[in-house]
Amino acid sequence: MAAYLIVTAQIRDRARFLADYAPAAAALTERFGGQYLLRAPGAEVLEGDHPGGSVVVSRWPDKAAALAFWRSPEYAEAKRLRAGVADCQVLVVEEPAA
Repeated sequence: MAAYLIVTAQIRDRARFLADYAPAAAALTERFGGQYLLRAPGAEVLEGDHPGGSVVVSRWPDKAAALAFWRSPEYAEAKRLRAGVADCQVLVVEEPAA
């Protein structure tokens, strides 16, 4: 069953984020079997406490694949590239059975 990683981010240094973290994360997403469905700035919060910002949604073959990516040593290295550059909230959710 497919799974999705949903990321909301407050990016403080967009140029550095796009130059360093984004290409590393994109390469690993593809390598681990993920596919981006949405990468966009400018999310507007309609309800709740979240400040908005950028949103990224990626689709994975299953939750195990998403977690293998997230927990990998390679992604741990990539995450260091966004330290001090972006504050992120990350969710994983499985597609419901039909």
